[in-house]
Amino acid sequence: MEIRPILSTLRRHKTAAALIVIEVALTCAIICNALFMISDRITEVRETSGLVEDELVRIQITSVGNDPEEDARTRSDLAALRALPGVKAATVTNQVPFVNSSWDYGVRLDADQQQVTMNAAMYMAEEQFLETLGLKLVAGRAFTPDEYKDAASLMAGLSEGSLPSAIVTRKMAERLWPGEDPIGKGFYSGDEQPTRVVGVIEHLVRPSQLGGPSAREYSVILPLRPHYNIGGNYVIRTDPDRRQEVLEAARKVLQANGADRIILEDQTKTFEELRSDYYQGPRSMAWLLGIVCVALLLITALGIIGLASFWVQQRTKQIGIRRALGATRGQVLRYFQTENFLLASIGIALGMLLAFAINQVLMGKYELARLPLYYLPAGAVLLWVLGQLAVYAPARRAASIPPATATRSV
Repeated sequence: MEIRPILSTLRRHKTAAALIVIEVALTCAIICNALFMISDRITEVRETSGLVEDELVRIQITSVGNDPEEDARTRSDLAALRALPGVKAATVTNQVPFVNSSWDYGVRLDADQQQVTMNAAMYMAEEQFLETLGLKLVAGRAFTPDEYKDAASLMAGLSEGSLPSAIVTRKMAERLWPGEDPIGKGFYSGDEQPTRVVGVIEHLVRPSQLGGPSAREYSVILPLRPHYNIGGNYVIRTDPDRRQEVLEAARKVLQANGADRIILEDQTKTFEELRSDYYQGPRSMAWLLGIVCVALLLITALGIIGLASFWVQQRTKQIGIRRALGATRGQVLRYFQTENFLLASIGIALGMLLAFAINQVLMGKYELARLPLYYLPAGAVLLWVLGQLAVYAPARRAASIPPATATRSV
């Protein structure tokens, strides 16, 4: 089809053509960034934690005042929890994933280093920590019994670097020693002897978003036995269909082992509930952006339909003359679709530039990642298809106008 007549017609309708181009450009820019942000939020919500989440429950507990027997009571708590029917394993730790605060651990590769290489989440672990959480060891070994120390006896003057061994995540090992075997490698936190890596686990997310998405799996496990007043997290592993039953039984056991303690009910949940609460914000943002995308596409489609219908009404006689001179319905239909395709293409080209500009602002203000290039053709295809669908009905009406009707007043 000849493009020149179409361009000539558009020059005579500059305002209407400009409105469609601007509308498509804005929609393209917003849609590309919104789709990227939705994908980013979905990836965040679906991230692998490394835990057997469907088997875990968490009870958070704290004492009303000072408890001089907190170490002994913790051992008693664990023995009682492990004896409950349906319990596979139980542990106590200073922190758990899917909360908004964390114990962080500055890691340096050299004792004389002034700035830390990274900040990692520090998990204190007793003997059943790995088994309870279901963490998968992919290199090295677990801690040996003689490597564990009581956290309470070390907390006052503890320098984490004095601990001889640690287990780290694969992501943390790759960040510290890219392309090398991390087993036996040392790192520092204080000025003492290095802590040696004895094992590597596949995944373990940190409790909070500190450090951004790239640091989500910078986690280190230390062989420190915490008591219940260090974080107050009892984690129990059981069969998925027995979680509520075990949770209720565990509450009763812990309450019976000391009335001077408080169970924090709002933090006592299954790990699936903890995860759901933790990612409520990203899920809501994804839904909101999805609604914005749908609304923008609907508005753009209605705008194209409205302007296309207006043009059909304005060019009724022109269409009739073309039909009288031998133009088929298909040719008239293709005329309007080609016209819309040209306008959409101009709008998409401008929208891509605007999409990058918006992304740069978001990167600077909200630390959003760079917009991947493949979102641009995805947005372009979406708008091309939308434009063709939106213009189809007005174009079909135009193609159906009888030449005698259209040229009656000519």
